[in-house]
Amino acid sequence: MGLYGQRALSETVFSVIKRTLGDAVRARSWYREFREIVLMCVVYNIKRAVN
Repeated sequence: MGLYGQRALSETVFSVIKRTLGDAVRARSWYREFREIVLMCVVYNIKRAVN
């Protein structure tokens, strides 16, 4: 997969995460923002594994 294909795939995943889990990060500190984003990705992966 070329560079553009990887970018398109990542943009698609980000779009799906934003549509299903919301696009706002509510945390205020850097660490909590990072943790919230990681947890969103974990939830996304669990949802994909279940379906």
